[in-house]
Amino acid sequence: MKILTPAEMREVDRLSTERHAIPSLTLMENAGKSVVEFLQLQFRNIARRRIVVLCGKGNNGGDGFVVARHLIEAGAKPTVFLLAAPDDVRGDAGVNLKRLLEVSRDLQIVRSPGEWLSMKSPLASAEIIVDAILGTGIRGPVEGLLEQIIHDVNKMSGDRVLVAVDVPSGLISDEEETKGAAIAANYTVTFTAPKAGMFVGHSSDFVGQLIVGEIGSPPELIESTGKGNLRWSEVGEFRKYAAPRAPAGQKGDYGHALIVAGSVGKTGAAVLSSWAALRAGAGLVTVATPEPVLPIIAAHTPEIMTVPMPATAVGTINRSSLDGDRFTEVLKGKRALAIGPGLGTHEETQRFVRDVLADQKTVPVILDADGLNAFAGRASELEAPDRILVLTPHPGEMARLLGRSVDEVQSHRVEVARKAAGDWNAFIVLKGHQTVIASPGGEVFINSTGNPGMGTAGTGDVLTGILAGLIAQYGRNVNPSGIAQLLGFGVYLHGLSGDIAYAESGGAPLMASDLIHALPRAYQHFYSECGRD
Repeated sequence: MKILTPAEMREVDRLSTERHAIPSLTLMENAGKSVVEFLQLQFRNIARRRIVVLCGKGNNGGDGFVVARHLIEAGAKPTVFLLAAPDDVRGDAGVNLKRLLEVSRDLQIVRSPGEWLSMKSPLASAEIIVDAILGTGIRGPVEGLLEQIIHDVNKMSGDRVLVAVDVPSGLISDEEETKGAAIAANYTVTFTAPKAGMFVGHSSDFVGQLIVGEIGSPPELIESTGKGNLRWSEVGEFRKYAAPRAPAGQKGDYGHALIVAGSVGKTGAAVLSSWAALRAGAGLVTVATPEPVLPIIAAHTPEIMTVPMPATAVGTINRSSLDGDRFTEVLKGKRALAIGPGLGTHEETQRFVRDVLADQKTVPVILDADGLNAFAGRASELEAPDRILVLTPHPGEMARLLGRSVDEVQSHRVEVARKAAGDWNAFIVLKGHQTVIASPGGEVFINSTGNPGMGTAGTGDVLTGILAGLIAQYGRNVNPSGIAQLLGFGVYLHGLSGDIAYAESGGAPLMASDLIHALPRAYQHFYSECGRD
């Protein structure tokens, strides 16, 4: 779905009412209900939890009143703070304040620093704090009492969970970086579509895990109203990949991926990437790897084919692998080439990588890990017209390619990925929380899946394999403008596999192979969400 600016979001709300006869009160009711539905899914025994709901005087506070009312109806006893005088609450928010007071008179009014100081004890004992103070309408930094409240809430968060309603209070939801105080949420339940400001600079640090709640606005209205080319990766983006395979399908129909990976001491990278490529759906997968380590890789996954490559003295691929037609023959008949996982940084190996990329114009290339490191300080050599090149850097690798700091990359993830894609005529998959996929034409997907448990060695190798498997399987039927969407699907599946494995582990840290084992269930979940039995 498209990511919207606040102005576009207001237009969607207006048109939902005017064109589709959805009253604004209904939109607010649905918004609050979606937050409570999330809380009930995320936290067991919600009725027994100590919950505080912080409400401002505007529509965001109105959403908060709906949250509090539905929590009460679910058996909970939330403490509700109104950070304004009741007479200042008007419109739909005023209606929902009255509805709340019909089921509970326990409303704490805070209008001054003194009142706030005297009422902080319920906040200190809360397990869950719901932030409904400020919404998308703010301009500039928060000041005065609300700034103090935001600072205090962030300081006392500790073991408490902060859930922001629509946007974390204080976050600038337009396409500019937040400078002042903002709630540092663990979760943000936003409505209808993500807001552009959530992905600017360090804004994602305030947003936490982002959940998009549908409140009734038609999806086609979101598409027609949004004018930008920033998209949120969710199931609807990739529905076409849920189509069943043809009954007469055979391995040749689903493509042959070549994975150039591995070296002495780094055979696991080749195993993980090739194994993932098969699990992602490639019909055939071959690993080209230094001859000394081939038996280790071949023994792990019997379905994988292997090709020995001449090795350097330290057990990495030698540049001589390109002599004659050796590599050309290996590449023949392949629909995707992934190069880099575990290759090492020996000078001969890096020359091999650069020469392969300079010569390769017909087979789509995914460049990862040590394949990217071969171009550190010489990124201009990546640029070439009329080919499909996918780069999958983590922030450190992107920083080395650009000659910039990791913080500079992380502070401007969308802008960095978009500019690099244009400069190098490449598709950029900038990994990390909310992975950014950017196309040379300027379109950007931001991934919605994944979790902190995936922060372990080898998960990047798994992603490389998934992307190679998908490109081998679908690439010949996708024009270059559709490659970004296919990559977005791969990143989505990778994160979804991690989410399934993370849930099954009870939130324990993962191993990269856990994602591969979870891939079939990720597909099953995806198919189910798309309505495929």
